[in-house]
Amino acid sequence: MARKPVQADARQIGFMFDPPAVASEPAELAGYERQISRAVAEVLKGDPRSREVIAGEMSELLDEEVSPHMLNAYASPARGEHKVVASRFFALIAVTGRHDVLDRILRHIGAAVLVGKEVQTARLGQIDRELKRLQNERRKIAQTAPHIGEGRA
Repeated sequence: MARKPVQADARQIGFMFDPPAVASEPAELAGYERQISRAVAEVLKGDPRSREVIAGEMSELLDEEVSPHMLNAYASPARGEHKVVASRFFALIAVTGRHDVLDRILRHIGAAVLVGKEVQTARLGQIDRELKRLQNERRKIAQTAPHIGEGRA
């Protein structure tokens, strides 16, 4: 029986294979809060649910109160006194499934996002590299290794 082809999950992000550069220059992350605020605004604008619903789901996930008013403040780069706490930003990403936005934010610090079982795909690549390394090692040893038991009395 032929195996059914694996269907891509529509929620998967288009992964970029260029390694992200680690931020290391002076002031390279200056204004990062504004970028995160814009990311929050993008996530909220792109979700068909109301901010009340999103805030409710975040509150449940975090077991702490998140209000629509808080989301509005987080989404406004002009309201610098309302910085997004990391746990709330991650909760927003989790309830909206907008891993693409998280990936874009993390690439500024040299990281990238793998979602769920995509980690297994990365592990396959790691296994393939290890197999290739072992094959190369085997090939080198095979060039000089004698046959065992040959010529023994």
